[in-house]
Amino acid sequence: MSTALAEEKKIETKPSQLDQLKKFTKVVADTGDFESIKDFKPQDATTNPSLIFAATQKEQYAHLLEEVIAERKNSGLSGPAQIEDIIERLLVKFGCEMLKIIPGRVSTETDARYSFDTQGSIQKARRLIELYRERGIGPDRVLIKIASTWEGINAAEQLQKEGIKCNMTLLFSLPQAVRAAEAKAQLISPFVGRIYDWFKAANKRDYTGAEDPGVQSVREIYTYYKKFDYPTEVMGASFRNTSQILELAGCDLLTISPELMEKLAASHEPIERKLDPAKVKDADVKRLELDEKTFRYLVNDDAMATEKTAEGIRKFAADIVKLEKVVAGKLKS
Repeated sequence: MSTALAEEKKIETKPSQLDQLKKFTKVVADTGDFESIKDFKPQDATTNPSLIFAATQKEQYAHLLEEVIAERKNSGLSGPAQIEDIIERLLVKFGCEMLKIIPGRVSTETDARYSFDTQGSIQKARRLIELYRERGIGPDRVLIKIASTWEGINAAEQLQKEGIKCNMTLLFSLPQAVRAAEAKAQLISPFVGRIYDWFKAANKRDYTGAEDPGVQSVREIYTYYKKFDYPTEVMGASFRNTSQILELAGCDLLTISPELMEKLAASHEPIERKLDPAKVKDADVKRLELDEKTFRYLVNDDAMATEKTAEGIRKFAADIVKLEKVVAGKLKS
């Protein structure tokens, strides 16, 4: 065997970075494009209104929207109620398609316009779970995504008591994470990439490796949770590059886009576990005492968290409105 062939064979037998990562972190697909996740075999999948809207613009997914509209055109509903019904069922239809591919759970988001409405968020979550039940999917396979506002976390607290598991999204700070854990949320999604974006723009410099502010935020939250034995799962989200992912190897879960999963699958460089619950038990961390006033003040005092939470809510709400317009147009045609 030639030296070149021997080297090639040696590379082939080395596990990819994606496979190495899966040994100590649950990998989650972050996409509305469920066909693209089949090759990477993630455990769970997560979506948001922006990803679902983008997916409905693709030819291979247009039929899902057409099917829901056909099914619900004569539902007896009209106007905004009919459009809302169709979008709820579309979200669940996407979720069910993903659950055919993955062995674990799918995250489905409530309407971002309920981010400051506790009861509205609760009712929307119950409705989504009811629609999943109609399709034979139990609540154990679904996470309901809710924005990490005071009102959103209060909604999650009630839903968790009802057996509806919640994924706290648009989370950018330790106070949000601590309140979510106290509310017994199933999972939180700190947005690594958006934190990185804010600091990069604010300080007019790039960040790499362990100095990345998004990476540091997740490390801080992970350390706090493991130190004080909170069972809430930490899932790093919104990655801009594979370096951010590898710096958080060992996190409970990481939700990764198909593009970045492809890069990890193509690399065979060794990776090391960076987060380990056993190594943070002795960390010098003080418990954060939070009531509503303290929570609101601390989040307000963090310009990045305040701006990014608000921006995220606006963007997700805008994409729901875009989807509503698409549905309204199709109902008229």
